[in-house]
Order: sequence, then C-alpha cells, then structure tokens
Amino acid sequence: MSSPSSLVDWDLAGRTARRLLRPGPATTREEAAAVVRELHEAAALAVSHVEGLTGLHPVPGGPEPTVAVVDRPGWVDANAAGMSALITPLAAALQEKQGRQSGRLATAVGSRVTGAQAGGLLAFISSRVLGQYEVFGTDGRLLLVAPNIVETERRLGVDPSDFRLWVCLHEVTHQLQFTAVPWLKPYLEAQMGEFIEATDLTPDLLRERLGDVVRSLSDAVRGTPTADDDAPQGLMALVSDPAQRAVLDRVTAVMSLVEGHAEFVMDGVGPDVVPSVVTLRKRFNQRRKGRGPIDRVLRRLLGLEQKMQQYADGRHFVSGVVAQVGMTGFNTVWTGPETLPLKEELTAPEQWVQRVLGVSPAVHA
Repeated sequence: MSSPSSLVDWDLAGRTARRLLRPGPATTREEAAAVVRELHEAAALAVSHVEGLTGLHPVPGGPEPTVAVVDRPGWVDANAAGMSALITPLAAALQEKQGRQSGRLATAVGSRVTGAQAGGLLAFISSRVLGQYEVFGTDGRLLLVAPNIVETERRLGVDPSDFRLWVCLHEVTHQLQFTAVPWLKPYLEAQMGEFIEATDLTPDLLRERLGDVVRSLSDAVRGTPTADDDAPQGLMALVSDPAQRAVLDRVTAVMSLVEGHAEFVMDGVGPDVVPSVVTLRKRFNQRRKGRGPIDRVLRRLLGLEQKMQQYADGRHFVSGVVAQVGMTGFNTVWTGPETLPLKEELTAPEQWVQRVLGVSPAVHA
C-alpha cells in the first residue's frame, strides 16, 4: 500500500496500468506453457555460459538467484511494488530534509494524480520490456516477460529458441553482476542518498515536475506538436542542481557499464552457443530504433533514448577495455567504486585503462 507521504499512489498506478494493458500475442495454453518452460531452461543454461565468459561467480552465502516468468500484469505488479519501495523512502527523506510535512489532503490528491499518470507509463513499458533484474524491492529476482519475448521473436522473424537464450544471456549477466559484486547495490543506494542530500526540492514541487513530464507524454500520444528543444529528457528534466547532476553522471556511468557488459556477453558467447546470433543482433538493433514516430517520441520523453545510448557507450567501453587488457584486466572494474569508469571514460576506454591499471595504450606502427 502507498503511504500518505508517497509521491505516487502506486496501488492506483498498478490498477490503472492493468486496465490499459494491451493483450499479448495469441497462443494456445499448451504453447504458453511450453514458452514458460523453455525460458526457465534457457535462464538456467545461460548461467554457465555467462560465468564462463565473464570469469565472475556469485559470492558464497549471497541471496539465491530466482527466476520468474511473468505476463504483462505480473510485470506491472512487480514494478509498481519495486518503484514504491524505491520512491516512497525518497519522499520521506525529502520531507525530513525540508523539516515539514505536506498537507494530507493535498498529498493524497497529488499522489493519486501522479499514480494515474504513472499507471499509463507502466502500461506503455509493459508491452516492450523483455526482461529485467530487480535490483531494488527484492533480494534480487530475474523477470522474463513471456508475451513480449514471443511477440518480439515473431515480429523479428528469428529462431525462437535462439532468441530466448539470447535474451536470457543478457538478463543473467545483470543477475551475476549484482550477486558477484555485492558492493554494487549499496553503492547505488548511497548515490540515491547523495541525490536527496543535494536537492532543494520539496516533495510537492518534485511531484509537480514529475507531473509535467508525464503530461508531455500525453501530448505526444495525442500528437500535440512539441519542438525538439522543448521536449523533456525523461527524468533528467526534473534535475537542475549541479550536485545532483554529478550524482546522475556517476549513476549513468554505472548503468552504462552494466548494460554494456550484458550486451558484450550476449554477443560474445558466439554462434557455438546461439547459432543465429549475428542475425539476432542485426534485427534487434532495428527494433530498438522504435516502430513509428509516436513510439520514438515516447521513448525520448521516457528517457529510453538515453537508455539506448547507455547500451552503445557501455558496449564501446567494455569491448575497448577487453581488447586492450583482456577479460581479467577488465574485471578490475568490479573492485570497488574507485575503479568504476567515469562518464567521460565510457567513450575513451583507454583513459580508464591508464587511470586504473596504469597501462598506456599500445602504439601501432
């Protein structure tokens, strides 16, 4: 349940999203059961391939990794709960920092408005996400969204078994990153704390700004023209303080690293593991460009275009470092916060190699 101090009524968000969900692809009961079974098998199979390629292994005594194959409503429920676990403490911390409480009636009304708006966003994203590793809100769980995987493999015209394993390789890499590098989650939580400490926004003003971003999404859906220069850049539109921007730069660097690492792994296993991997990559990259003008606008407003840049920058960084110092040298990145890449090093991996490993890039004659 959402508390009175919540920025967003996540219960209402979940209910709203469920009402707006698009139906998934048509499958028989037997076909659906077979997909669920194969995804569980693919996730289990991916573990050995990911560990073998990366050289990472879960730390002993850590949380037991779990996999859940869900439908779109299941993804909505998981993410409404996860976002509540993430954002509700943020609202409480902001109120404590400001030293005052918002009026209960104003807060309740405001949280319901943003809850309804957030429900629309959850519904939109729920038909596109293929899988995710839940960093916050649980002890770590890998979600695979079966109808979206089936719908995507049909649209791309690719081998279903190859595609399902390929997706699992990506998501299992995220699972391994957080189970093999136990300081990574606390580091991200600490960054959130620094973000709150740097902000001078009240919860009411943050809710108002969040509403502005969401309303711009509604304009995009209705086709209301918006100049590119005026289009909000997802959640970045909520942040103007330099100290907060510095925190977001650090978080962006981390998320680019983990996304790029997963991209490197899912292709790095090669055709011996996923025979059609080259075809999968080519067709999947086309999918990421969006299916139409409204879809592309929504991606930009949601900050998903920034997500695509994270994939590209992170992949460039990982492949660049591995090419220079091998996977063992690259794995130094997981030593601690001080060995994480700086944002500017994502596109200049040789600078990270020089700073962290003290190795100058080779000069070719």
